[in-house]
Amino acid sequence: MTAGASVFANDANGGNDANGGESSALFADYYSLSMAQGYWAQNPDRRAAFEFFFRRQPFGGGYAIFAGLETLLEKLSALRFSESDLEYLESLGPFGAGFLNSLRGFRFSGSLWAADEGAVVFPHEPVARVEGTLVECQIIEGLLLNALNFQSLVATKARRIWHASGGGAVMEFGLRRAQGPDGAMSASRAAYIGGARATSNALAGKTYGIPVAGTMAHSWIMSFASEEEAFDAYARLYPDNCVFLVDTYNTLKSGAPSAIASGKKLAAQGKNFSLRLDSGDFHYLSAEVRRMLDEAGLPRAQITVSGDLDESIIHTLVSAGAPVDSWGVGTNLVTGGNCAAFAGVYKMAACEIAPGKFSPVMKFSDNQEKTTNPGVKQVWRMRDGRGHAVADVLALDSPGESETFEPGRRYRFSHPAADYRHFFHAPEAPPEPLLKPRVRSGEAVSPRPALAAIREKSLADFATFDQTYKRLLNPHVYKVSITEKLRKLKLDLIGRHFGSLNEDEG
Repeated sequence: MTAGASVFANDANGGNDANGGESSALFADYYSLSMAQGYWAQNPDRRAAFEFFFRRQPFGGGYAIFAGLETLLEKLSALRFSESDLEYLESLGPFGAGFLNSLRGFRFSGSLWAADEGAVVFPHEPVARVEGTLVECQIIEGLLLNALNFQSLVATKARRIWHASGGGAVMEFGLRRAQGPDGAMSASRAAYIGGARATSNALAGKTYGIPVAGTMAHSWIMSFASEEEAFDAYARLYPDNCVFLVDTYNTLKSGAPSAIASGKKLAAQGKNFSLRLDSGDFHYLSAEVRRMLDEAGLPRAQITVSGDLDESIIHTLVSAGAPVDSWGVGTNLVTGGNCAAFAGVYKMAACEIAPGKFSPVMKFSDNQEKTTNPGVKQVWRMRDGRGHAVADVLALDSPGESETFEPGRRYRFSHPAADYRHFFHAPEAPPEPLLKPRVRSGEAVSPRPALAAIREKSLADFATFDQTYKRLLNPHVYKVSITEKLRKLKLDLIGRHFGSLNEDEG
């Protein structure tokens, strides 16, 4: 592989790897491969069900935006071990010839259910579910977490920024600060789902069909004798897409006046333009620049702000009435800012104990947050008569144990911690199942929507949630609950486990 190339040949960044157009299944944590060999040695056909969920909201917010599904599906369909991958594993020592030989024909042959990409999701509810052999479920763990965690983090950040702007024009300018080429491409994709209107990443524009946007750098202005000369030259080149950067020397004394002089020449041609502020007191400067533009007879000229923005700064400026028309957000958007990672995990929910017979399993922990909910599950979104989301309910979804809900019937739902907290709810409309089939027996079974359609549907879904869940600070906690049947199963497993511990100790 050439230096800097992606391990995924079909990645959007265009990298080519040694697998000749395949995705390397070596993109996995070492322990996943070690366990896969162990599962293979015991019973290569034994099956299990795993779930992807996250434990806490990023950014201290009240919601998250699920992203990365289409990327994951692309990788799964092309996942292979090349001969060079197998030679490398052999060189490590612990992997036997029989196991390595079994990997030569490796394909993901399992099934996957997932929420719609762009869906609003909440902690402790399964957002994706994988069923397959233990070997393949284990091998794809790292790939799944990598694809879904990062893009969900960026999509959530983008949605918070978009919402803070009042649904305004947000542009993603983060390529130069993203974590490597793969990170830049994934971030551009996820930011668009989250609400960004455009990206500065030209390759992301080509690959995903995202509108591209850009202005000028300070170096352009410094290469001319004066700011007005620099702006005039730029306007001659790009009269229909002209954004003047006005803070190279002095925003109010030289940058804005020069831009206005150049802008008047454009206005005389029937063209509009924008001024970009990239530093300073954005509230004060935007107000002053707006006044200068209006006094110059240029009320249609717009103001763009960029420079270390995040949702808190944007919310403050919007609340203060700053006359900003669009926002360019880079570092804090594509890196997650003050939140380093999305807290998504991949845990077993059921395991085969006899051919075709699954038994629910759960993880116990002294940390209640890390205790899981057992069994194969579906997530049902409850809505009121207006279509507004009011609660998500986890219910069993395995053969012979699937739970459904009738509109108008009153149900008791409990807190996922299986404690005393509960509420009663009578669905006013048929509940919506969030987990939908995406792959069955290794083959895709759902349509692959265009990215623009994913974004549009995501924004529409977001509108069905009350504003209290969307507050930047101290948001209302959305109800995620479990059915009485699931609660009883969980309590039975807890009692069985701790009962056996007590007997041993006695």
